[in-house]
Amino acid sequence: MSASYNVAKLTKSDKAPFVSLMSRAFARDPLFLHLFENSERDRKAHSRMTAFMSFMFDKSFMLDEEMWGIFENNVLLGAYVVEKPQTRKLRQVQGGLLLLGRLIPLLFRLSGQALVTLNRYMRVTRSSAPPSAHHYLIMIGVDPAAQGKGIGTALLEQLINTVIADANSRGVALDTENKENVNWYRQFGFQLHAETQLNHIPVYCMFYQQ
Repeated sequence: MSASYNVAKLTKSDKAPFVSLMSRAFARDPLFLHLFENSERDRKAHSRMTAFMSFMFDKSFMLDEEMWGIFENNVLLGAYVVEKPQTRKLRQVQGGLLLLGRLIPLLFRLSGQALVTLNRYMRVTRSSAPPSAHHYLIMIGVDPAAQGKGIGTALLEQLINTVIADANSRGVALDTENKENVNWYRQFGFQLHAETQLNHIPVYCMFYQQ
């Protein structure tokens, strides 16, 4: 990875580049294609995708999740969102109440079927994760134009180092709908923990145990 790259925690001012980046990074993801249709070709699908990514960004701040990114000359090239194992209960309650204000507009943007699928996805993947306290990698994405430059590797290594340094965490769980990603994650020590399907979409649940 180039020495000009900078790894940093995202701030609220990074919302617009985060939404743009993640919308491009997940445009061809099987789950997102199923939820929103082709956001690269359809304007309404793109609007739904960006509304969802905007909600995810706001949710991360309100629920005390962490977002990290890689920048080159102040341009965001990759990012991840991770849920920590022991977020304070009071912060979760307060954040949950504030999040309702962001959730209601989203409900009018997404179809009922998309909301049902998202809810099922969360239940299926979370129930497949180990019961021990751990981080949960909500999403990790790289700008398609910047892939192959070691950005995803640097982000994942940064996350693993964070997990190793956290005495309260036994590892990190993640889920992917792309089978080709499974072997990539295995290179970093992740093991396939469970495999299931959601609306005929394969879901691979993986875990890195420290």
